[in-house]
Amino acid sequence: MPTYLAGFTLGITLILAIGAQNTFVLKQGIKQQHVFLVCAICAFSDAILISFGVLGFGYLVKQFPLIETIARYAGMLFLIWYGLSSLHSSLTQRHVMNPEGNTSKGVWKTALFCLAFTWLNPHVYLDTVVLLGSISTQYDPHQWYFYAGALTASFVFFFSLGYGAKYLTPIFRHARSWQILEFIIGWVMLFLAISLVV
Repeated sequence: MPTYLAGFTLGITLILAIGAQNTFVLKQGIKQQHVFLVCAICAFSDAILISFGVLGFGYLVKQFPLIETIARYAGMLFLIWYGLSSLHSSLTQRHVMNPEGNTSKGVWKTALFCLAFTWLNPHVYLDTVVLLGSISTQYDPHQWYFYAGALTASFVFFFSLGYGAKYLTPIFRHARSWQILEFIIGWVMLFLAISLVV
């Protein structure tokens, strides 16, 4: 159970960071347009990438143990950068949610937008394939629980964001709410960075 929770917690924390994908899901949720499709594409895409990271990366690490050490320190540096970027954003940026009118995009166009936000984002490969893949090796032989936790986090997060967005609309129309969220994410990322090498 602790291993499952570790995978779930790290998965949720990585996805929480504000980016193009989450903003797109949030907008679709606020506008209530193709919400299930968008959430499903994001969650299943994450599942594919996490599977590749945990299964493929785990096999490589067993053959070449040095990879795990390199990836751990690379992951630490990435999380430090991610955390500091979030803290900087919380102090300098104004993230205001402004849905683009009420015109509904077609289902295929929406799907293509969602796939682009997911698969053309270099951070998603670092988060799922490299970071989750490398950290999962620390839980061997119970890394399947870590894997299950990370998968669950993706599905819970995206569907909660998509369908819960309409309830958050009054809150996230204010820049201060985005700043607080970025601030929290920043410190969590820095804590995770330290935990990788301690």
